[in-house]
Amino acid sequence: MPATATSRLSAWFAGRIPDDWFVAPVEVRVDREEILVIGQLAEPAVATTEGGDEADETRGVAARARIEAFREDTRERRIRIAGEAEDRFARKVSWAARCGDTEAAFTTASVPVMTRLRMRERAVLDTLIDAGVARSRSEALAWCVRLVDRHQGEWIEQLRDALGAVQVARAAGPDLEG
Repeated sequence: MPATATSRLSAWFAGRIPDDWFVAPVEVRVDREEILVIGQLAEPAVATTEGGDEADETRGVAARARIEAFREDTRERRIRIAGEAEDRFARKVSWAARCGDTEAAFTTASVPVMTRLRMRERAVLDTLIDAGVARSRSEALAWCVRLVDRHQGEWIEQLRDALGAVQVARAAGPDLEG
């Protein structure tokens, strides 16, 4: 989706989401099937007497509790906003909240993807199943995709940036219909 379309989506959500929900503008991620709206929540004040890892764990517990409270308290309104957006933009809307270093996504879409694999590729998936890493070929394939994202994430981001530049160039090109 061109940057201008993503900007319009971000603006639409900024106009629909109550100002007191988040401490910063929402981040909107889009693909062919889904719109993911991520909001930054205020960090709770936590009194800790411990230091280091224990303080980090305490802040993590508080952040997860803040995210869960946000999820429960805003459920009806988020559903209404998502329904309007789904009708308007023809994509499933998912939500996530970030509090400090903690992020949790909820109501996210799990989209089936069709692929054709040769015997050697299927053997890789079957090995992951036999080893107990995955329960099915579908789960094994998702595990492989997450592994590539984790280890090649920077390269994937470079590809996405390059594709974004191509979309901008196409949009600025000549109008063949006019």
